[in-house]
Amino acid sequence: MADFVQKTVNKTAVRDLAVPIADVTSFNSLVESVIADNPFGCVGYTGRDGEPVAAIVRNREHYTAKVNFLDGEGKRVGTVSVQSPTIAAFEANAAEVMSNAAIAAAMGGEAVRDVGHETYYAQLRCHDPAGDDYYVTFTRTSVRISSYQDEAIRTAVETWADGVATLA
Repeated sequence: MADFVQKTVNKTAVRDLAVPIADVTSFNSLVESVIADNPFGCVGYTGRDGEPVAAIVRNREHYTAKVNFLDGEGKRVGTVSVQSPTIAAFEANAAEVMSNAAIAAAMGGEAVRDVGHETYYAQLRCHDPAGDDYYVTFTRTSVRISSYQDEAIRTAVETWADGVATLA
């Protein structure tokens, strides 16, 4: 019987943030700065379809808005969570829930946005000069590097993160 033979070693490293990222605007600014500034030295390449692919791209993202419904005594009587694929949809969906009289009546309370419990997720795919793809995933409370092999990748991301106040 044949044995499985290890071919690659894919690693994952996580930095838990001491303080969650304050809001979706700050979160998006952080993600956009990585894409625009390319602090990890990633390189663009030509995809299988012959089209150019940027050095760093948003691989996937989602944002979850939370709305609590409070009765006249301030007691939570209901909660609505809305997961959205983009920040624009996140803001629009939260506004819709907040202003929806039918939902408020059904819940029996007033809508109050629960920003402190909202979640943000953006995964970036980075193409290393050696030809490997790896991922840097941002959430409100952590930064994760995954599918990397070379320790120099972790070192580059960690060095960058050390210089970003919100990631301390």
